[in-house]
Amino acid sequence: MSPKQLPSELITPLCLFLLGLAISQTLGYKSFSSIAYQNNSTFLAQTSPKSEPQEIIQPGEVRALPGKLDKIPVFNSNSPEWIKNEGILLSTFPPNGKKTPAAHLNFPFQGRFDLFAHHYTHTPKDLQTLYIGVVLQNPGKKSVTVDVLQAASYLMQDAPFVTLPAYIENNDGKTYSGPGARAVADVLRGVRQADFPAKLVIPAGQSRLLLNHPIPVKNLEKPVNGRSSFLRLRSGGKVYTASLAMFAKKNPDGSERAPTFTEWQALLNSGNFAGPRDKIPTPPNATSGALIYGRVAGVSQGSQWQANLVDRPQAKNLTIPQRGQAISYALDTLKGGQLGSGQNQTAKMLVRYPDTAYEAHGNYGVEYNLSLPLSNNTKQPQTVTVTLETPLKEDKLSQGGLRFRKPSLDFPFFRGTVRLRYVDDQGQKKTRYVHLWHRTGQVLEPLLKVVLPPSTQRLVQVDVIYPPDSTPPQVLSVRTL
Repeated sequence: MSPKQLPSELITPLCLFLLGLAISQTLGYKSFSSIAYQNNSTFLAQTSPKSEPQEIIQPGEVRALPGKLDKIPVFNSNSPEWIKNEGILLSTFPPNGKKTPAAHLNFPFQGRFDLFAHHYTHTPKDLQTLYIGVVLQNPGKKSVTVDVLQAASYLMQDAPFVTLPAYIENNDGKTYSGPGARAVADVLRGVRQADFPAKLVIPAGQSRLLLNHPIPVKNLEKPVNGRSSFLRLRSGGKVYTASLAMFAKKNPDGSERAPTFTEWQALLNSGNFAGPRDKIPTPPNATSGALIYGRVAGVSQGSQWQANLVDRPQAKNLTIPQRGQAISYALDTLKGGQLGSGQNQTAKMLVRYPDTAYEAHGNYGVEYNLSLPLSNNTKQPQTVTVTLETPLKEDKLSQGGLRFRKPSLDFPFFRGTVRLRYVDDQGQKKTRYVHLWHRTGQVLEPLLKVVLPPSTQRLVQVDVIYPPDSTPPQVLSVRTL
């Protein structure tokens, strides 16, 4: 039907409708929400106006986290995060005899130490497979045994970044949202993957290969992949450690093969820094300009933070807050994000490359063990909740309390698994693993809810290895409903 054949009373409304539809498509609206036919026979295009976000100020107190990081050193390899050029990622070997002395930090490990390596690649030349290698050397005159206590390594293709509900029970370990979160959750459970030995014996003056794992991109929908590895180790003597990046070698028939130990050793001795390099971090004494944390490449100090959350030092209990109030303990605070606690929990660097982070911001791989001996001193039963949450980031609290937002900002700031241990309301001991996927500023349902009878105490324990690809800071909040 041509416009001339349309009834005259519909021509103007139809033109308005088509005009509205064109405008909506031009402006990129996802839907032309509804069309209402009014009594006067005109069509009105209706789009739902966006409501203004609501900011919510949480009443209550923010406290610094008791305790402190332990002294266990962490081999912390996270720069460059995105690798295009093979080379040395992090080496604590001595610089003598090396082609690039500045790439070797001369830091031996002995006893307990952790190893964290977290790197990605995209669209490499000819879609070559990138390999991550870890070499350990025994400089001594006797054999050294390195115990592999826990170990996990995952590709991004095996643990993709996906959007998930805020809470998923994860007792079977099958829920994850990124390779780093999956690796540290395995270690939290005490897992050592089958492709890691229980022990690595290194003869006097020799080296051994601990990791030789691929990051393939061929046959993926997008040629982007990464690998996150986290290991807890114990060495009976001094060892030097290096992480390296090398592209797969070619077989005579053109197929790929993994680099050999000899090839890794040659790269360690004769190679340069892997690249491209990340952004230069802001110096600690800078007073202006954007704050750039940088990526970590060095040895950080601190593997575990144990905190007994009580009313005051030497106290035995945490008195629950008044109804409608909360007590929040700042978690993984850092420069520019202390949430009014006045506390920077970031692990310091014992050695580092000059163009990488000054602190281990984010504390990736650090285990927080938080004990809450909850005490109800009232004469009535009280319902108490425990929630791990991500308020809007601030250094000082501009509104006098933690700030949240409805709707939350659409960025995932925490994605990983926590362990809960407690006695439930029926008196049964419980251990639960729960996967969290939280946006910044999100108002959440409680992670745990318990009813405390009058004049009783109950212990709740929350454990988390801070997951890579999460963004600090968070808080652990105790509320009385």
